[in-house]
Amino acid sequence: MKTLLLIAALAAAAYFALAPGPDAPESRKAAPPGVSLAARDSNDAAIEHAFANRLGSQLVEGRGTVVKILADDNSGSRHQRFIVRLDSGRTLLMSHNIDLAPRIDGLRTGDTVAFYGEYEWNPKGGVIHWTHHDPQGRHPAGWIRHDGRIYQ
Repeated sequence: MKTLLLIAALAAAAYFALAPGPDAPESRKAAPPGVSLAARDSNDAAIEHAFANRLGSQLVEGRGTVVKILADDNSGSRHQRFIVRLDSGRTLLMSHNIDLAPRIDGLRTGDTVAFYGEYEWNPKGGVIHWTHHDPQGRHPAGWIRHDGRIYQ
């Protein structure tokens, strides 16, 4: 009986010693619901959270690999469009306003881009826009970095 009590006490001590508490480092905490461990361990967590909760108007930063170059959207303000895949596996449509920011010349499938912009939810993964300055100064300036150059 003493052996069972000792085992139970050791198990309880181990549980409380190893269980992540509110002050535990991020690496010991579980990923939030709907966010993969790969996303939690990368910069994709905010995007995964926004996708899982169908959020829009979320300022996010990330990086991904260009998997498809699309035709420009020329209705209204012109936008350079391409799809990136994040480390989490999520794909995003990048919609970069080329009336307000320079076109990303030389962009190719397989290239890596980093970005800061506004995430809008859609069932295909989401869209990142506002990857440029706001000429009226009412919106935080976004950007895309490709091949060592910042486009905004």
